[in-house]
Amino acid sequence: MKLKDFIKDKMPIVILFIFTISFICLIVYLDGSTMVSLNNIIYINIVAYSLLFLFLVFDFILKYRYFKSLTLLVNNQEENIFSSLPKSLTKEQEIFSILLKKIEKEHQNKFDNLYLDKIENIDFMTSWVHEVKTPISVCRLIIENSDGKLLEETLDSIEDELNKIDNYVEQSLYYSKIDDFSKDYLLYDIDIKKTLNELVKRNVKSFISKRIGLDMHHVDYTVLTDKKWLLFIINQVVQNSLKYSKIGGKIEIYCEKDKLETRLIVKDNGVGIPNEDLPRVFNKGFTGHNGRKFSKSTGMGLYLTKKMCKKLGHDISIDSKVDEYTKVTIHFPKLSDFLKVAK
Repeated sequence: MKLKDFIKDKMPIVILFIFTISFICLIVYLDGSTMVSLNNIIYINIVAYSLLFLFLVFDFILKYRYFKSLTLLVNNQEENIFSSLPKSLTKEQEIFSILLKKIEKEHQNKFDNLYLDKIENIDFMTSWVHEVKTPISVCRLIIENSDGKLLEETLDSIEDELNKIDNYVEQSLYYSKIDDFSKDYLLYDIDIKKTLNELVKRNVKSFISKRIGLDMHHVDYTVLTDKKWLLFIINQVVQNSLKYSKIGGKIEIYCEKDKLETRLIVKDNGVGIPNEDLPRVFNKGFTGHNGRKFSKSTGMGLYLTKKMCKKLGHDISIDSKVDEYTKVTIHFPKLSDFLKVAK
């Protein structure tokens, strides 16, 4: 800190001090009832201004050392500035130091979260690219081995692989938009039956190719939600059921309703999920035992469904038993409860 900067900062105090001393001396000098000589008044002024000068000198020395340490920290570009802050001399400086350390901690937390997000995004893209390459390679093999086969059969096989690619692309698109969810949704009453029929048509070839039976009943309900996002949520659940169901298996889709909520349930008799994996199936990037055993997986499908459900004011839960069933339940709370959850 330069001397002129210090004087500039202290100028209001100095002016107030001069005004106060001058006012007191004038009152004392003009007051006829008090016998104070002019010499005594001058003496009082000399002492007062001397004390003020000593105070300012002492204060400047302390602040000079403090600000010099701060300037060295800034100029030397220390990596960890906050741990090297000089000791606070006043309560004000102490509060500012605490505030700076708090800001630094918040920024560090944000940086750590951004770094983790970057690592997770890289992992997701790496896994996603590997998954997309598989159906692309299969398409090439189908084309190479298409001699002597019916054109319709070849095209059907290629379409199945293209549908897989389309699903992976859709997943990455929704993953990229999840943080800007509020800009792209519209809530209104959705007919569950019509939505499910649309979804089944989209996946009909997968049902046929694996000879999976579909039992859809008690779905004549409406729920307050966004159709596009709900379609993605249910599609991820159905895709998982198709992926992990055995050939000739069965998928059951139905609804339940009570005073608190409407529930959409997707149940399959596939391989099931181990108990140790159940608490983590909605974690970002978690593939679990099945994801490693049966196929490579990004571990993002259920994570996205859980996050989207929360943003829509819904919820999702899973119950499963190995080699028996997996039951996924999407919870749609009543309007009053929905508003509480959505907040």
